Amino acid sequence: MQNLDYRSQCVVISGAASGIGKGLAQAFAHQGARLVLLDRHARSLATVAHQLAVEAGLAPERVRSFCVDLGDDTEVMRCADWLREDGAPIDVLINNAGMELPTPLDDSDPLANQQWQFQLDNNVVSMVRLTRALLPLLRDGGSIINQSSIWGLSAVAGFSAYCASKHAVIGLTRSLAWELGSRRIRVNAVCPGWVGTEAAMASLRVMASESGRSEEQELAQILAGQVIPELLTPAQLAGTFLFLGSPLSQAITGQALVVSHGEVMH
Repeated sequence: MQNLDYRSQCVVISGAASGIGKGLAQAFAHQGARLVLLDRHARSLATVAHQLAVEAGLAPERVRSFCVDLGDDTEVMRCADWLREDGAPIDVLINNAGMELPTPLDDSDPLANQQWQFQLDNNVVSMVRLTRALLPLLRDGGSIINQSSIWGLSAVAGFSAYCASKHAVIGLTRSLAWELGSRRIRVNAVCPGWVGTEAAMASLRVMASESGRSEEQELAQILAGQVIPELLTPAQLAGTFLFLGSPLSQAITGQALVVSHGEVMH
């Protein structure tokens, strides 16, 4: 049986400077992958790239970073050109970058509609933009993994833009699976539950404020809805990405894999 040896693989991860993206980068680094880390926060990104190379014992040239705003066509094409000059094909593309902000329907802010649209653009359109730019560099038989959410299969009040965007990611994933199947490129989505990241805890605070409960009470209620009542860690989530990026999952495409400690059974 084939294994998860990534030493000959090039893995591109967006949103890699913090949270889940950083955890994914750590997991692939420890499997020996050649990494390309993308993020809009240059200083944090450079720090993560350096730390990963040291921790995983990789040569600096095997953990490279590129600061890019995925909302900007010119910057994304500049990133693609930079990768093209390297000459090595991409084996795995992980579209992880995104944002999670509340968008209550009764928001009276004059910019509320723009903020709603911005979140959709940030979580879905930017994913399309990066995938389109890097597609010529993606190896036939490669893997694209898109970050969705359990809220892409369910929903919660007050986060309509985020929920809509994560539903859209699953639709995008299924469509691209059909579109790229002739090249044997697999396209799948991962739907995490509650991961103990800063972004998730910020949403928890908003939900607690709306419900009138304390943050501790809100978290307790969330965990009570899970079969295993614990927050996920990025390291736990990473195993699913390692599997989807490997030949072990070569018959899996167009799927939305739920990783939620049993909160959502799909």
